Amino acid sequence: MSACSSVPQKQDVPLQPEDPSPLQTERPAGPLPPSARPKYNLSGYPLNTQQGYIDGCETAKNSSWAFKDLNRYDRDDQYRMGWDDGFALCKMTK
Repeated sequence: MSACSSVPQKQDVPLQPEDPSPLQTERPAGPLPPSARPKYNLSGYPLNTQQGYIDGCETAKNSSWAFKDLNRYDRDDQYRMGWDDGFALCKMTK
């Protein structure tokens, strides 16, 4: 063993930029397994608000669950409120 031997350096590989806009009208194909689904304690809130919150929060965190259903956001007040709240609160803690 030689003290002067060099350790091969890892080359920097450019990362592929992620799609900066997860705003879509339908969820991407190939959902993540249920075990990977984010967990939030949103009991007591309507289901549409819960779903909007999760979508908004995951979008703020830029996770693989990031999503905004534009049709639903425009037409569903509960989903929109949940999405806006989730996005705002999770953006602050990011």
